[in-house]
Amino acid sequence: MMDRYCTTPLIEDQYEPGSGGRVLRNLAGITSPEEMGLAETSALWLVQEQLIGEVSADQPFTTADLCRIHRQWLGGLYVWAGKPRNVNISKGNFAFATAQVIPALLDEFKAKQLQKYTPCLFLSREEVAYALAEVHVELMLIRPFREGNGRLGRLLAILMALQAGLPVLEFSEMIGIRKEEYFAAVRAGLDMNYQPMQSLFSDVIERSLLLEQEA
Repeated sequence: MMDRYCTTPLIEDQYEPGSGGRVLRNLAGITSPEEMGLAETSALWLVQEQLIGEVSADQPFTTADLCRIHRQWLGGLYVWAGKPRNVNISKGNFAFATAQVIPALLDEFKAKQLQKYTPCLFLSREEVAYALAEVHVELMLIRPFREGNGRLGRLLAILMALQAGLPVLEFSEMIGIRKEEYFAAVRAGLDMNYQPMQSLFSDVIERSLLLEQEA
């Protein structure tokens, strides 16, 4: 679950002794990637259930909210949870925003995306899918935290979709068989082209509605 990024050697890049450089240093002393994956997933489910019960239809989201949610989720595992990263990260040949510009980018993200699209009260599914797409892509390009950005982004999309009267979104295809399409949609956002991600979110919405009907 760890060792997914190339990073610079600061505190967020320290690995747990005995993990063979596969698990980031953590408060629980976990050395197994599989055990850490389970710990992170379990914590995420608990936070998701809590937030689903708390979010209101007219609630705007801020970058401070994202930091708080990240801390609620991973605060029991990592000392840096909820804090913008101090390391530069890349995935393959794709480099995300450098750490030094993240505070400014988060301010811009708050003004241009969060204030515009939350609360997510759009009437048509097309508008909702576009709102989810732009917010998600821009958050993924910033990659503000050392770990958990994708999962945090999906959680934010779930909460926004609930504001729009939709069911809890189901992302198994986006992060599974359509993963490469998803990565390409994130990269398209570099040119402010959100249509590929909008298409993916439209499919997520339709699948989630179908699953709700079948339940």
